Amino acid sequence: MLFLILAIVIALVAWALRLMEQAVKGQEFSLMLAGFLVASSAAALMAVYFLMGNYMVYIQQDAQASPRLDYVSSALLDGDEIAPSWLIEAD
Repeated sequence: MLFLILAIVIALVAWALRLMEQAVKGQEFSLMLAGFLVASSAAALMAVYFLMGNYMVYIQQDAQASPRLDYVSSALLDGDEIAPSWLIEAD
């Protein structure tokens, strides 16, 4: 998956550089703006990739911690003394 995204980002950067080169040759602002937008989309694609990678690690850790949280909540409901008394709801 990384190689596919990396290939797309490299293609977007190459396209952006080509657009900006044509903009300098032809003195066209619109091509420079288009090149900037394409380069920005490549940067945003990489940012989303890294953010989603961190999010997936977070979700995986949360899924592993979930059974422990279920045990703690069921123990609190049963009245076991695994938590401080101030944490248990008063009747």
